[in-house]
Amino acid sequence: MISLTIDRRTAGTLGYPSKMPGTSYGISAHKCLTGSKLAKIEGSVCHGCYALKGNYLYPDIKKAHRHRMRALKSPKWVPAMVRMLTHMHSLDKHGQPRKGRNGPIVPGWHRWHDSGDLQSIEHLARICEIARQTPQIRHWLPTREGTMLRDYVAQGGIVPANLVVRLSATMVDGPAPKAWPTTSGVHKDKAPQGFDCGARHRGGKCGPCRACWDPSVPHVSYPKH
Repeated sequence: MISLTIDRRTAGTLGYPSKMPGTSYGISAHKCLTGSKLAKIEGSVCHGCYALKGNYLYPDIKKAHRHRMRALKSPKWVPAMVRMLTHMHSLDKHGQPRKGRNGPIVPGWHRWHDSGDLQSIEHLARICEIARQTPQIRHWLPTREGTMLRDYVAQGGIVPANLVVRLSATMVDGPAPKAWPTTSGVHKDKAPQGFDCGARHRGGKCGPCRACWDPSVPHVSYPKH
């Protein structure tokens, strides 16, 4: 436990979203490179971003985001994240799932950036390395940094099989991006493209659905809210 305390000081704490299984890890949405520009454009998927209001305005959340942001470039970030994820997604001494902030988690599922987005190609490479070192966990990374993603691959970078990167559409009701095989979008006035997220029928929760983590699902569409 001492080493995990050190890891939390190094990388910041994991998130335990009540709406999703497993764990998450986020940074401030104010630091989004593409998203911060889209947030100013009415009709974009980032306009009215949920991660710029509500609970994300609490001082403790802001403090946690700043901590994680500083941690990204630390040479100790990858091993610290691997150890924390490995611990939280293993069973305890009684053979039970470990408890997060909202009770027992569903092990085996991790979401990157419930708030914020990729900061650099190096950031993406480090996330890929963490996924490679935690093959027992399915990772999901939504992003609007298409150029960053393409450049990573062009430079020889490989996205591991247990990491699903979903490149997001730019506009609400807009077409799915064609530059990447797994994508996501937001629908409002038009019928959803691809897989229609049904969390709204389950109190805003994933429930048993794991479509976002499933590489065989090409496109997931979320209702505008």
